[in-house]
Amino acid sequence: MLDKIHIKTYNIGYKNYKVVYITYKREIMLEDLFGSKNRERVLQYILANKQGYAREIANFYTSSIDPIQKQLERLELGGVLVSHTVGKTRVFMFNPRYAFLDELTALLLKARSFYPQEEQERLTKQRKRPRRTGKPL
Repeated sequence: MLDKIHIKTYNIGYKNYKVVYITYKREIMLEDLFGSKNRERVLQYILANKQGYAREIANFYTSSIDPIQKQLERLELGGVLVSHTVGKTRVFMFNPRYAFLDELTALLLKARSFYPQEEQERLTKQRKRPRRTGKPL
């Protein structure tokens, strides 16, 4: 997403040079394409963790659970995600039969490469269980 365009003029000898600097916003979101910021968050989380449930995703992004649940349901109705229950919890994952799964995964990975470094690390380095006592780092 375009942030600003800067034009600077440099005088070198007898010639004037105009240099155009284009800056982009650091975080490129697919909100315009997906229609919702939370939909992109859900997809990025499930891509990074292979599966997830509404409360877990909402806690990860420190957002409300209601919009996350709505996006999970919409994605499941669209055939992008499938779910199964573990106890009382409904766990969602990508539908392996979804026709555009490879393309969607590639798009999400490309978008993630433009996220700030901290956000990329948060998505990729998340432990599900504690480290064994005495295990070296």
